Amino acid sequence: MQEPVIFREMQLQDIDQVLHVEKHAFATPWRRQAFLQELTQNPYATYIVAETAEKIVGYCGMWVIIDEAHITNIALLPAQRGKKLGEALLKHAIQLIQEKGGRTVSLEVRVSNKIAQNLYKKLGFQYGGVRKGYYTDNHEDAVVMWVNI
Repeated sequence: MQEPVIFREMQLQDIDQVLHVEKHAFATPWRRQAFLQELTQNPYATYIVAETAEKIVGYCGMWVIIDEAHITNIALLPAQRGKKLGEALLKHAIQLIQEKGGRTVSLEVRVSNKIAQNLYKKLGFQYGGVRKGYYTDNHEDAVVMWVNI
């Protein structure tokens, strides 16, 4: 049986746990300073966490500028994948974007990440183009996807 999950806005004291998720989710994880800057200096940024039993197992970051939003990152601990948690996290993020006045959402995803692309398509995201060499770790291309909400 899956543990109950709550979604809430990320706080500064969550950064250590979010960095743990980041380290296990990405080849080139963000550093602490990036999250500090997003939470304290970027007026457009909102980050949410997925928490089970006081442990953060995933997070999603977004920028909402007037009526356009951009998902900056979304990640889950590997053990939490395949449980529909990513879908629930993204749906929660989209709901929050709507509450903030967002009407369109865009994101980039690795061309090789078919699982994530399928999730995004399931939630209505459409193909918008390719950013060549977008990822700095291996210069992989990114697929740009977007949805009207």
